[in-house]
Amino acid sequence: MPKPITIEKREKIIKHKQNNEKEVDIAHLLFVSESSVTKLWALYRKTGSWTPKYENCGRKPTLNDTQTTQIKTEIEKNPDTTLLELIEKYHLPISESGLSRVFKKLGLTFKKRHTMQTSKNETT
Repeated sequence: MPKPITIEKREKIIKHKQNNEKEVDIAHLLFVSESSVTKLWALYRKTGSWTPKYENCGRKPTLNDTQTTQIKTEIEKNPDTTLLELIEKYHLPISESGLSRVFKKLGLTFKKRHTMQTSKNETT
């Protein structure tokens, strides 16, 4: 993945474009791709700014705020519930490992198994 264009270089691209220079010449002069010059110029004409936009970066959370609140209240009521039980009860669109990662982000702990395992040395 290429590095993002610096603010200084963005400013130079816009100044060159305002002086009616060709995108090909600007790209060769500043060592960027022609498509970067085109996209930056379109952004500048649309918004009036050449600063990078970050609002669409990253992955969106799988669970919304209401689902997260439901999970927290269920854990407070019944701390022995399992991940699978939570997924089935609230029809969550997430796997057990995904829900486990959500728990870690929320600072919650959980039990991995519903029943305790018996050791091999134990006789019944």
